[in-house]
Amino acid sequence: MLKIWGRTNSMNVQKVLRCCGELDLEYDRNDAGNEFGVTGSPSYRALNPHGLVSTIEEGDFYFWESNVVVRYLAHKDEKGRLCPFDIHARFDAERWMDWQATVFWPALRPLFIQLIRTPLEHRDTAVIARAEQLSFAAVQILDTHLAGRRFLTGGDFTVGNIPAAVAVHRWYELETHHPELPNVRRWYEILRQRRPFRQAVMIPLS
Repeated sequence: MLKIWGRTNSMNVQKVLRCCGELDLEYDRNDAGNEFGVTGSPSYRALNPHGLVSTIEEGDFYFWESNVVVRYLAHKDEKGRLCPFDIHARFDAERWMDWQATVFWPALRPLFIQLIRTPLEHRDTAVIARAEQLSFAAVQILDTHLAGRRFLTGGDFTVGNIPAAVAVHRWYELETHHPELPNVRRWYEILRQRRPFRQAVMIPLS
């Protein structure tokens, strides 16, 4: 059985759990990271030298990097429910996975750290203002792309929506200004109706 290492309130673990939910995959999840420890142990570092989550194991096969794990699970699905068989549609989906990792999350992460992990008296208003600006600029790109599209790659739900939606949920949950973005909001509300999203993602931030 697939074994997943990581705490449920980790964004990177939520991506994997949501993917499993969309594919109806069974798995054995083990708490790791932050208050649960584990990630600093030699046995865990043998699986993931970075000491981060998520990490997966399948027999003697193991690896890390949440977006790659999501890709792996989607590509394994013979029905192609998340990973389109058409090569253009497939890489259209995958580019939005990279966008989440290289554009949106680097912009949003400082804001998340400041508002969730940093005590009020130690928060840096300049960092917050800059992160708010960059995060909104990234989500504007998403909003423009979603005009006339139900999902990121058109009418079908694909793997590209998973990382982006998890990050957008975090943005909406933060106590910061959220200018009106009608296409993102419509897309987000559609995704909130999906059971795997509600179960894996819609939990308190930490």
